[in-house]
Amino acid sequence: MDNTLRTHVEALLKTIIDDNLQQNLFSSGAVKKLEINDSTVTLDLVFGYRSIQNEKKLRVQLEQALAAIEGINSAHVTVTSKIVAHTTQNNIKPFKNVKNIIPVASGKGGVGKSTVSINLALALAAEGATVGILDADIYGPSQPRMLGHTEKPVSNDGKLMKPISAWGIQAMSMGNLVSEETAMIWRGPMVTQALNQLMNETEWQNLDYLIIDMPPGTGDIQLTLAQKFPVSGAIVVTTPQDIALLDAHRALKMFEKVNIPVLGVIENMSTHICSHCQHEEAIFGSGGGEKMAEQNHVELLGKLPLDISIRENSDRGQPSVAIEPDGKIAQIYRKIALRAAAQLSKRPKDYSSKFPEIVVNH
Repeated sequence: MDNTLRTHVEALLKTIIDDNLQQNLFSSGAVKKLEINDSTVTLDLVFGYRSIQNEKKLRVQLEQALAAIEGINSAHVTVTSKIVAHTTQNNIKPFKNVKNIIPVASGKGGVGKSTVSINLALALAAEGATVGILDADIYGPSQPRMLGHTEKPVSNDGKLMKPISAWGIQAMSMGNLVSEETAMIWRGPMVTQALNQLMNETEWQNLDYLIIDMPPGTGDIQLTLAQKFPVSGAIVVTTPQDIALLDAHRALKMFEKVNIPVLGVIENMSTHICSHCQHEEAIFGSGGGEKMAEQNHVELLGKLPLDISIRENSDRGQPSVAIEPDGKIAQIYRKIALRAAAQLSKRPKDYSSKFPEIVVNH
């Protein structure tokens, strides 16, 4: 009897698709426990990414669906998550307090990458993850203004800086160390040294994800990132415009050359929404993001509109996901963030922390 019921339960699990993983619950590996005793089903699901808004919904859906199977009197379902560190390029060992580093790049300026980076970080945090954001644009840091937190970091021991707490995420930027009017007239080695200090001398607190807002181009900062920082996966931001797509394509190829997997592409400013009549128009063209993702065999994580509220909120230091969590824009960001986190959860896990370090004393 139990074998027959188990077959029915497994068949049910194969019909329920996780939209973020784009796999059914059974093949995704989320099923960690399935027991049937005296017509009672006990089912434990564990996902590799956090989604507060989906976990409760899925639990209720499954309990109702399982109870409807003939021969089952009750069902006890738990839906939880466990975010782990994933493998990095060239097996660089992950940082002690940072499980996964995710750079967000565009290859050029002016496509809204910084705004996307902030709202993605906030969206991941809204779903229950512990998130930080590092502003890697040493020459033109914008994160402090966009987060509304321009204060300088403090240090308890004179060695490590405490990250700035902003809207429930941890943040650090050169803009928190110097005034907005200061011009960073530095050559490449000084810039990479500054990035190393921001990363290594910030006392990050048990992050599931550290989002790195990358500067434009494919130069010193990008090379330092690839050589010294353990990166789990990257995200590329573009607009539908042909010129933006060319530069985004270069950014994507750069990550491929340094063995950093690309989790997907985000098409920003996909359509313009009129603030008066709400009419949507593809003023920068259409289909560019899909075409780029398809050509490079990566996911199109989602599309974001050119909406005046996004710009106004960023200028005020009040990101859309933080101050309008139930709004349309915030929900788009949360869907994109979940898609990205789900893609990362498919990547191989890093087991380096499981092995003891061997120290030879002479």
